[in-house]
Amino acid sequence: MFDTGNTAFMLVATSLVMLMTPGLAFFYGGLVSRKNVLTIMAQSFISMGVTSALWFIVGYSLCFSGDIGGIIGNLDMMFLKGVGINDVLSKDNNIPLLVFVAYQMMFAIITPALITGAFANRIRFKAYLIFLISWLLLVYFPICHMAWGGGLFQQWGVIDFAGGTVVHCTAGFAALAAVFFIGKRKKIDGYHSVPLVALGTALLWFGWYGFNAGSELQVDSITGLAFINTDIAASISGLTWLLMAWLRKKKPSLIGYLTGAVAGLVAITPAAGFVSIKSAFLIGIASGVVCYLAVLYKEKKGWDDALDVWGVHGIGGAVGVLMLGLLASTKVNPGGADGLFFGGGEFFVKEVLSLVIAATYAFIFTYFMLFIISKITKVKTSEAEEELGLDESIHGEEAYKDIV
Repeated sequence: MFDTGNTAFMLVATSLVMLMTPGLAFFYGGLVSRKNVLTIMAQSFISMGVTSALWFIVGYSLCFSGDIGGIIGNLDMMFLKGVGINDVLSKDNNIPLLVFVAYQMMFAIITPALITGAFANRIRFKAYLIFLISWLLLVYFPICHMAWGGGLFQQWGVIDFAGGTVVHCTAGFAALAAVFFIGKRKKIDGYHSVPLVALGTALLWFGWYGFNAGSELQVDSITGLAFINTDIAASISGLTWLLMAWLRKKKPSLIGYLTGAVAGLVAITPAAGFVSIKSAFLIGIASGVVCYLAVLYKEKKGWDDALDVWGVHGIGGAVGVLMLGLLASTKVNPGGADGLFFGGGEFFVKEVLSLVIAATYAFIFTYFMLFIISKITKVKTSEAEEELGLDESIHGEEAYKDIV
């Protein structure tokens, strides 16, 4: 018998996480030039179609069916074989298994879409499609299985409430590999629409409540904790970024605040249901400071991570995992663990190890994958295509055709 309350909540949470991908499209769309906005938005929206199909065919099975060496699932549940409409996820929450399948699918959709901000304005659509499918199969599905599907990390006792390692670290360090492989843009154009960035941030922030609170998979006290921790960390991180940038540039930047808020959302993700509200406040400060400094470091090194995917998601996810390893407490959530500050030294080491493995794995496989794809089809756009803009040269469309 399904619990109608939990089921209704998870359907809403699933819808909220789905909304994050269009939100990401608006966020990224505002940060690129007006002649590339449709291209970057298309890469997010296309992930919704491609990933949904792949998830149905093999994705869910590879993540959550069986176990092969602690690395990947098996193919026993291809095409959702064995997933009945009346099956329950577990007796603890009594939600339909199909709702869990859909919820996890939304995580798979947004993760590779995050990477697109790193190679904005300079990747061909055909190459992106090959990359999208390959990356899900070779990076996301194995890491998801290891952390959430009964694989190696879960066997170690590693915890990740909503995807600090699975989603953000993998995407962030994959983005860095893409930056190194594809190289710099010929001409770096600035952002074209702050209102679009603000709209995208609003949708991401709103959806993140489903991302984090929904990861409890039922309605209880931890659900409420994850919800408020999400808001606290985002707000404090945004303010921290704003103040640091204000001191440096002498003017308060809305984009700075919005970027900082997203960094806070990223950092609280692995810890949302395992730490206290005070700890969430500290995580907000840490993510604002560290991610801001990471972006400055990227600029100093001359890395063309166009939309700061590494600095915000890669480093933000790493900050969240490390802070979880320090601040997690079983007094807050008995189903979690005690961090280093509460006597959990071994737990902290395992969290760090899982982070290093996931980030390294994502970086190496992404670089190697792009190299292989480049032997099949051209990956980087030409200088002429960059100059014209990818909206017109690749898609034959214009975002603002009727605007003079």
